[in-house]
Amino acid sequence: MYQQITLVGNLGNDPEMRYTPSGVPVTSFNLAVNKSWTGQDGQKQDKVTWFRVTIWRKQAEIVSQFLTKGRQVMVVGEMEDARPWTDRDGNNRASLEVTATSVRFLGGRDGGGGGSYGPPTPTDEPPEYVGEEDIPF
Repeated sequence: MYQQITLVGNLGNDPEMRYTPSGVPVTSFNLAVNKSWTGQDGQKQDKVTWFRVTIWRKQAEIVSQFLTKGRQVMVVGEMEDARPWTDRDGNNRASLEVTATSVRFLGGRDGGGGGSYGPPTPTDEPPEYVGEEDIPF
C-alpha cells in the first residue's frame, strides 16, 4: 500500500537541523495549515491544523538553510502516527507527524505571495532506509 499527503502552509518556527549519530542530517519544523469558510450564520470561520514535519539528508540541509518562520511551503510526504499530548490547560491534543519526501518553497523570501520559488528539490526519489539507531530522539 502507498499513502501520500500534500500540505500547503506556513512554518510556525525556524527549522531545527540536527545530525544522527552516523552523520545523517535531519530537519524538523512545525507547519500551520489554515482553512477558512463562511458558516451557515454568515460568520467567517477559521481553523488551523498543525503538523510536525521531518525531512532527511540533502533536503534537510536546504530547508534548514533557506526557510524561516512564516515562510509558505508545499510539503509532500507520508503521515506517521499521531502522538497524543496534553497542553498546559489540561486539554488533550495530538501532534500530526509527517515525514516529508519533498518541500517546495512558495511565496517570496518574506513569506508572502509573489510566485518566486526557492532552490529546487534535489531529487524525487524516496529516502533510503534509516534504522532506529539513526533517529536522534
